[in-house]
Amino acid sequence: MRCLFTLAVCLLTQHLFARQPQPAFDIQHYRFALTLSDESDTIRGQATIQYLVRRSSASLVLDLISVQPDGKGMKVRTVQQGGKSLPFKHSKDLLAITLPVTPKAGDTGHVTVDYAGIPADGLTISNNMYKHRGFFGDNWPNRARHWLPCIDHPADKASVEFLVDAPAHYQVVSNGLQLEVSTLPNNRRLTHYQETVPLPTKVMVIGAADFAVQLAGTVDCIPVHSWVYPENREKTFYDLAQATEILPFFINKVGPFAYKKLANVQSKTIFGGMENAGAIFYAEEAFNGTRRTESLVAHEIAHQWFGNMATEASWSDLWLSEGFATYMTICYFEEKYGADTALFMRRNDRSKVISFSKRKPGPVVDTAVRDYMQLLNANSYQKGGWVLHMLRRQLGDSTFWRGVRTYYQRYAGKNAGTQDLRAVMEEVSGKPLTDFFQQWLYTSGQPSLDIRWQYDAAAKAVKGTVIQQQAGLFRFPLELAASGTGGAVTLSISEKETAFIIPCSSKPSRLDVDPGVDLLGEFRVNP
Repeated sequence: MRCLFTLAVCLLTQHLFARQPQPAFDIQHYRFALTLSDESDTIRGQATIQYLVRRSSASLVLDLISVQPDGKGMKVRTVQQGGKSLPFKHSKDLLAITLPVTPKAGDTGHVTVDYAGIPADGLTISNNMYKHRGFFGDNWPNRARHWLPCIDHPADKASVEFLVDAPAHYQVVSNGLQLEVSTLPNNRRLTHYQETVPLPTKVMVIGAADFAVQLAGTVDCIPVHSWVYPENREKTFYDLAQATEILPFFINKVGPFAYKKLANVQSKTIFGGMENAGAIFYAEEAFNGTRRTESLVAHEIAHQWFGNMATEASWSDLWLSEGFATYMTICYFEEKYGADTALFMRRNDRSKVISFSKRKPGPVVDTAVRDYMQLLNANSYQKGGWVLHMLRRQLGDSTFWRGVRTYYQRYAGKNAGTQDLRAVMEEVSGKPLTDFFQQWLYTSGQPSLDIRWQYDAAAKAVKGTVIQQQAGLFRFPLELAASGTGGAVTLSISEKETAFIIPCSSKPSRLDVDPGVDLLGEFRVNP
């Protein structure tokens, strides 16, 4: 997600502080029937919500933004079950529904919520860059509550269907397969989509706009379509066609594509890209016909596996989504363009991590953050990707990829936390990884090394010392190479100071530290 993200931090951050999912209820399926209009920004909705009872409770509590002082927000008209009205209370952005009979664990049921209002966020209703009106869902992290009654947390996943009644000039894209397109009276059209794979609300979406639509190709019987603004159809079709080249890499490396279609959509998302399941939304200005968006498209496609199917259990585990997408993109470039390209990308990412850590120290798994937009940072993206790369180097390619595939197979359609990934990697490799995960994911910063060396002509060797300068000690392998001599050594660093000797027949022109770009750290070499 958000490979080239734009932080719209100014937007209603008071609503980005989320409660945990309600443990008593597990939503199984959402059916959202929505009516859109060109005359106003008011939407009308009817949400039918099917649930499974986990623990006996008389009240089902859903997230739904209440009407605010500016008039925006949702007003609930009725809540029904089996045609009978239910009492409810909608205040402070929560909809509490009193059930007629207190259900027992294992019971199932459904409620239907009729509501209407103007969404302040979550569903963007505005003109696009060509001054044409459109409607675009943009739910990350927990902004679905602005227009959909739901449990707005990634740990509660459900299948979903959208029935969109809109003026007939709009084409509608959404998750899943299109089941129906029907002409309605008064120049309107009904479009019905259904996704049977459980999704977190962050990637449930609709888009309604004037589109040009192209079949870019088919990959393993999966149709890949591009949905773009008609005014720049040629260059955007050209850019988005890359998806048919990228998709096979992840299928072969990780596992089958989980959804029955992939739509790549030009949109009004506030992010560079948003990985909605089977219907990826890209910022409208992202495309120029030169294929410079390849890393963006690869990043969002990687999310279909990591973030959408194998979903982080909590917001603090966001790196399991963003770090994976960042590193899987590098792996795709490595296979397509070679190791030097991946090395260049890792070096750039390392600089971003170090720069960020100096501005805002904190661990990757940061449970203190409550404004989740603040998690869109170099820790979640680039450092998360770097952790995966160092894990790959520690375990070896074969074991690492077997671990990635095992992790995905085990948690596809489910939720996982950081410790779940650790357990899988330990199981596959047979190696203890608690210390590795602790220092790279739960500890702030990275090694800062002062490396001092000199050439001893009599001993025909480079001799020196590696000094860790950061507050806490890290444990890691470090490669040093005496440039031009063929001499090299890999050190196991764990102490404050580590001495080293590199045999070489002549004085090197320089000492190369981490020539393979395999360590997340900053280095100062003396002389």
